[in-house]
Amino acid sequence: MEFKNPNTVTINPVSEQSSSGTNDNGNQLDTHTITPVSDQSNGGSDNRGKKPVPLGIKILAVAIVSMYTFGSRWSNGVTGALKSTLKKKLHISNTQYAILTSTKDIVKLSLILFSGVLTDRYGGASTMLCGTAVDTFGAIMVATATQVRSFKFMIVGSIIESLGEVAISTAQYKILSSWFAPSSGFASSVGIEHGIGKIGSFVAKSTANIIAHNLGLSWAYWMIVFMNLFTNAIALLFWWMTRQCEKRYTHIKDPATGETLTENTKKFQIRKIILLPWSFWLVCLFTMLEDPLSNLFSRNSTELAEQRFNISPSKAGLYSAVSHYSGFFLAPLIGIFIDVFGQRITLMLICGSGLLLSMCLLTWGPTVAGAAASLVIYGIFSSYDSTLITDSLRTSMWYQDIFGSGVAIRSAIKDSMEVIISLIAGVLQDRDDNKYYRVTILYVVLAASCVLVACLMLALGLATDNMGKLQWSRKKRVKNGHVINAKRQESESEGHAEKQRMLNIINFSAVLLLILGAWVSYLWGLVTKQN
Repeated sequence: MEFKNPNTVTINPVSEQSSSGTNDNGNQLDTHTITPVSDQSNGGSDNRGKKPVPLGIKILAVAIVSMYTFGSRWSNGVTGALKSTLKKKLHISNTQYAILTSTKDIVKLSLILFSGVLTDRYGGASTMLCGTAVDTFGAIMVATATQVRSFKFMIVGSIIESLGEVAISTAQYKILSSWFAPSSGFASSVGIEHGIGKIGSFVAKSTANIIAHNLGLSWAYWMIVFMNLFTNAIALLFWWMTRQCEKRYTHIKDPATGETLTENTKKFQIRKIILLPWSFWLVCLFTMLEDPLSNLFSRNSTELAEQRFNISPSKAGLYSAVSHYSGFFLAPLIGIFIDVFGQRITLMLICGSGLLLSMCLLTWGPTVAGAAASLVIYGIFSSYDSTLITDSLRTSMWYQDIFGSGVAIRSAIKDSMEVIISLIAGVLQDRDDNKYYRVTILYVVLAASCVLVACLMLALGLATDNMGKLQWSRKKRVKNGHVINAKRQESESEGHAEKQRMLNIINFSAVLLLILGAWVSYLWGLVTKQN
């Protein structure tokens, strides 16, 4: 949906104490004098004669996006479930398998930053429609590669797939952010979308080995192609729906800050990206550790279950899928909890602690019971991590109209780490006679780091509103909307803006170095192991 640019606000520093809080220098801000000012460039005439968006239309939008996610997540569960089958049929090592799974990540992280900026500029619906078409073409190539048993051709197909996934990964969240504000349905809608997506991953992962065993390896991948045709139809439907809503309904606003939510900006917003708050980068630090751990464990869990339980790949895939995705209903419930009560940092600490417990059981309880308990605990605490992180990123940002870029930065960071960590894990496993004893130590280190970062965020949340707003409930956020506006305007002031720009330049440089490190790791794997 096309909306106006965010409102601007004005603030007046005062010497007397105010209940609204202080700036970074300790000066009080009279935030009660802050009032949203409409963006004059848009005139406001676009809303004349239009109605507010009905709740039913919002629910329909979430339903369509969730159906799309069900189809798009299908492919994510297949390759991980078929790890042992792929290694046997294509005659590849663990490191080569890591190269195969890292190929998507390496292409995505190379283009994801550009994708986020373009998504903000042209809109989530259009980007999703184009990305799905490219993803489908790549899926056809991958399915063909499995049929002719060509590892190199499969890598080429994965590269084409990843070009489409680059656009898709940012578009879905950008779309939802244009329909719902933080603490006003955004976490709930993301939770529903993730819950339905987990069902798609579960069905794909639990049936992949069964299909491969009974019909052949290639049919498991042709099922992905058929599912992609379904997602193309859904993407086209949603694109048409957004165009109709633009003609009939008014723009949606954040009830706390008065900010107008946008589906596309019609221009590039580089200045706003350079002013991302430091709280955003701390959330990215948490996701840099948690996402690679969660995704790597998910990819390897089927083979790990084969070894620990001494069962067939089909049964291992089913057990792994049940343990990972049986908690799909927790994602929307946690989303509702976040919208109403907040406590995002507390939930990060709980998530990290649960993952640490799971990895410790897997490492130092190498029995059937220990592995089973680890899988169950992991399934519970990883069921809502994406919902929590996505909402925390949105809540930490000043402007919704660059949320696509924010999601892209997060994706670049986590994909870079996934490439590096997955290749390290592959080498460790090859040197451990295909076992997971050394790899699980790596899991423990990542989980413990998540807990430490969450503790740091919790301490900072008690000291400053910039991080503390992640803990706010819906009622408190609406009440303190003027505080958010004051902090946002303060960050744009001459002195603070320069500090923010320097901090972001440093952080963006670190992200680029991380991307470079991922490329070096990937190329090392190709040169030393592929042949």
